[in-house]
Amino acid sequence: MKDYKQYFTVSASPEEVYMALTNPFTIELWSGEKAIMSTEPGSEFSLWEDSITGINLDFEENKLLRQAWDFGGQEPASIVTIKLHTDKKGTSLELVHINIPDEDYDQIVYGWKHYYIGSIIEFFKED
Repeated sequence: MKDYKQYFTVSASPEEVYMALTNPFTIELWSGEKAIMSTEPGSEFSLWEDSITGINLDFEENKLLRQAWDFGGQEPASIVTIKLHTDKKGTSLELVHINIPDEDYDQIVYGWKHYYIGSIIEFFKED
């Protein structure tokens, strides 16, 4: 198993980025797909027609979200932690994804950069 850590800059406030990560209607705007999402710890989530599923672990409004991603019930769990920090350009987003199965690592990293966080960056990009 492998771990991935990356910092991204988003041209929006932490409040706006948090909404983009946790509100199913906003997720649909930037992803183009219906989303199941809640900020209730223990709730299930689903993105991109069940391509990404798991359990929401905990939240700190406008600052943090932590999820367990489902890779077929693997142990230890694959945990995603996203921290949001105010930055002079908007928000510094710190992403840590641990326990990624080796065979999925390259695809997951590509997805984070180009589809997940990449789409959020593009959504808030100023013309």
